[in-house]
Amino acid sequence: MDKVEQRNIVIIGGGIIGCSVAYYLSRHPSYSTSTTNIIVLEASANGVAQGASGKAGGLVAKWAYPREIVDISFPEHVKLAEEHNGAERWGWRFVGCGSWEGEGEAFGERGSGVGKGGKRKSLEKTLGFDASTAAPESRAAKGLPDDLTWVKEELTTSYSPMSGPDGTAQVHPYLFTTSMLDLAMEKGVQLVEGTAISVEQVNRRVTGVTYRDRSDSDCIKTLPATHVVLSAGAWSPSIIPSLPIAATRAHSVTIHPKAGVTISPYVLFTEILLPHSLSASPEIYARPGNEVYVCGPGDDSTLPGNVDDVEIDLAACQSITNQVASISQELREGAVDERQACFLPVVRTGGGPIIGEAEKIAKGLYIATGHTCWGICNAPGTAKVIAGLIMERKGRSRNLTKLAPSRFL
Repeated sequence: MDKVEQRNIVIIGGGIIGCSVAYYLSRHPSYSTSTTNIIVLEASANGVAQGASGKAGGLVAKWAYPREIVDISFPEHVKLAEEHNGAERWGWRFVGCGSWEGEGEAFGERGSGVGKGGKRKSLEKTLGFDASTAAPESRAAKGLPDDLTWVKEELTTSYSPMSGPDGTAQVHPYLFTTSMLDLAMEKGVQLVEGTAISVEQVNRRVTGVTYRDRSDSDCIKTLPATHVVLSAGAWSPSIIPSLPIAATRAHSVTIHPKAGVTISPYVLFTEILLPHSLSASPEIYARPGNEVYVCGPGDDSTLPGNVDDVEIDLAACQSITNQVASISQELREGAVDERQACFLPVVRTGGGPIIGEAEKIAKGLYIATGHTCWGICNAPGTAKVIAGLIMERKGRSRNLTKLAPSRFL
């Protein structure tokens, strides 16, 4: 009889990528608790999804980038929602999505939405969108959809849809991330609280992950591992310093309109001309539960040592709030519930994300990071690829050679 391979898999990072990898590993046909041990190692004292994975917009789009992973990921999102009642569990739904341009009324203090201590950086959310495919819809010459009533028509210059009715969807990122982990833990995946320090190896093959115990900072432990998945987002270079990953901080707020006001399901990428010749480009996401998420621009402030130490610039959050209030009475009269900031992992050399086995460093080491603002969108596709590489022992990840670690390390 063939000898059964024993796998000890340690996933560093409990964000959307790490939790999705845990889910897909636990659902793989060859997975068994008798032969495969899976651990998610998370550094935050507050549990998983404390970084960008819990504070993102949650956009899922066919027009996202890179195409190689989007084409895998989008249909996986649909399958996950159908199998696990994603509409109820994590707010899955298709949404209208468009580019809105117009003027903003004078409201509140001036500000760019850029956090203190950093220079402005683009989040490049629309990089994968082909503007040539957009065509104006009906509702006067401006193109505003009939049900998009929560931005002022008189302030609108133009609206152009960015996809058809089945091309853009959304999830609540925190609920999606925690659901992926909960579903994985139902199959035997374990969560360990601690900060990864290093990946151990012998003869260029991984043997374990050394970490600092969350409950006792003086206690250093090592988890044995035959496979290690590094999915720590912007913090990944603290484990593998040669990774070309930079961090971009982004601020956001969530707003609940007053009772009796309903916000129709749209995602807007705005270009607002404000008084005094200022301009702003907040992204606005209407969510289930009548919540609205608003994201400002990025900045290049310094990444802290732990996700729990991310600083929030309240002035930046107020500027973002004022910007959307300048075009929407409904949002102006709403209550701000959350003021938050997160760091997005960006590949310094361009391209990315980085997905696959880093054999140049050590056999059994897998990289899954650098997803920029598209982590939620591309998590299922990334996880499916990584799970296949580990469980099926394939040599390469389908047609994702341009995303392979060998191109970046």
